[in-house]
Amino acid sequence: MNGWIILDKPVGLGSTQAVGAVKRVCREAGLGKVKVGHGGTLDPLASGVLPIALGEATKLCGRMLDASKTYDFTIAFGTETAGLDAEGEVVATSDMRPTLAEIEAVLPRFTGPIEQVPPAYSAIKIDGQRAYDRARKGEAVEMKARPVTVHSLRHAGLDPASTAADDEWSSDQVRGDDRGEGALESITLTAYVSKGTYVRSLARDIARAVGTVGHVTMLRRSKAGPFDLLQAISLDKLNAFGQGAAQSEIILPLEAGLVDIPALNLSPEAAGAIRQGRVWTGGCTEDGLYWGRDSDMRPVALIEALAGTLKVVRGFNL
Repeated sequence: MNGWIILDKPVGLGSTQAVGAVKRVCREAGLGKVKVGHGGTLDPLASGVLPIALGEATKLCGRMLDASKTYDFTIAFGTETAGLDAEGEVVATSDMRPTLAEIEAVLPRFTGPIEQVPPAYSAIKIDGQRAYDRARKGEAVEMKARPVTVHSLRHAGLDPASTAADDEWSSDQVRGDDRGEGALESITLTAYVSKGTYVRSLARDIARAVGTVGHVTMLRRSKAGPFDLLQAISLDKLNAFGQGAAQSEIILPLEAGLVDIPALNLSPEAAGAIRQGRVWTGGCTEDGLYWGRDSDMRPVALIEALAGTLKVVRGFNL
């Protein structure tokens, strides 16, 4: 049992609980004990793409954690909470409400390499303790800024290639008749970000940049590495697997997590050597990272090609 279950995680379910649900369903499906891991924590208050690896695919969880991700999120203006989301006490308020034009004017400040202070309610360890554990005890938690990259950031209702005057604004988010000029109670943005980026901090900083405060009321991950919502299944469909649904409808092959890396066809001799962890010489390919496959198209290993040699980065025992 080696592959991926891409879960459309519902709000209220933690990532660890999702892994537990997959283990339970695999047992119910008669698969026995299966090694399971997830490819990137998703807060209980967030929904969306949660890649869950099975068997040998768990060797790729580290790559998935390092992958860039895409989120849709809604900022509600006027209140900032301790957790920067819908839970937690209110720590700041403001009567100021920004216009769409004001928000769009500051978005370039938060695009590209930026320094970001993570939320106090985060899983980052400080002196061996999770920040959220210390914050919940009432301790003053000092979070240090860290570098992250926001590859793109835009209003979710806009086509980034369009600048036409008749763009449709989200009327339920705007108070007033002037397009882009009415005061916004909230706005939904789409961010494509590097690993380590906290969307709650991004929302906080955007709100402060336009002279108010805010917090996240909706957070949905639409893409994680090579996986998106089109490949994701609901919790109900996952549970149906335990009741006899076809495995092909639930589990993607291991190589689905490698589509962003070029494949390298290996000769039987090269595949045999690489399975044994040996360096293979005489390879004629450009330097870089590949996933090697044998004559049966089965993944053999992640391979680094360098100066005509092939070296195993991570082998698969299939």
